[in-house]
Amino acid sequence: MRYVVGVDLGGTKTAAGVVGEDGSVLLTDQIPTLNRDGGEAILDATAALIASLIERAAAMDAAVDAVGVGSAGVINAAEGTVISATDAILGWSGTAITAGLNARLGLRCAVVNDVHAHALGEAWHGAGEGAATALMVAFGTGVGGSFVIQGQPVLGAHFVGGHVGHFASPLAVHRGVPLPCSCGHEGHVEAIASGPAIHAAYLRHGGSAALSDTREVFDAARAGDDLALAVIATAATAAGQAVGGLINILDPAVVVVSGGLADAGELWWDAMEKALRTELLAPLASVAVVRASLGNTAAIVGAASLVLAS
Repeated sequence: MRYVVGVDLGGTKTAAGVVGEDGSVLLTDQIPTLNRDGGEAILDATAALIASLIERAAAMDAAVDAVGVGSAGVINAAEGTVISATDAILGWSGTAITAGLNARLGLRCAVVNDVHAHALGEAWHGAGEGAATALMVAFGTGVGGSFVIQGQPVLGAHFVGGHVGHFASPLAVHRGVPLPCSCGHEGHVEAIASGPAIHAAYLRHGGSAALSDTREVFDAARAGDDLALAVIATAATAAGQAVGGLINILDPAVVVVSGGLADAGELWWDAMEKALRTELLAPLASVAVVRASLGNTAAIVGAASLVLAS
């Protein structure tokens, strides 16, 4: 069987795995991302991680011949470079990922944005397996997504495709003023529907500062806290409205919802799906909406598919 390495390079950790041509994951490992040390240091550490996995795979008679990467940031997949990135990874913008890893490892490399990699994994061997078109939307620290057609993500003319958290939401307002978004604009889906937005809304509406994060807001909601229940319902409704609108535009065969909020239980999921189905045009009423199934290996498997398919 042919094997490659798939890499999920995020702002806090870099995970990688040896993936077979059948989508099976032979080995995995991870390291902290050196997110304060600049692009070259990150590539050095990532190459060392990959080399370690290759050595371990070789001991199991599995030879690795290529590397696929899903990376944080806006990624020029044609050139293998980082177009732009947030301060979560300092010095990442401008980094030549594929050329840098090729020079360090001597292996063919390919790269896309990490959310596209996540979607590719789910479309290939996860919740979207077998569907000709799959829309994946992730609700967690941020809101992102990808539309996969016949195993290929829609990257866009400027490689910005998939930023589904950055269009207007009617619920992203407070006392008539649009809420600030992480992208620097206002009133976007991410400003109301992300995980941190739920905690921010709880505090903004007078909730106890003793609740330190979104997880504790969910705990309070399950214990009967009316404000916690209300802000979660609003965030879930905003999420559902956004995904429903995207379904109307894209008409996918299946919709895969991922991220920490999708895993938070029925409290969020039921409100999200109700709002989503309220938005749908009549011919789309029965579209499948499912939770992601691959968990932490989704982006690794998806990144591997970049080089297994060629």
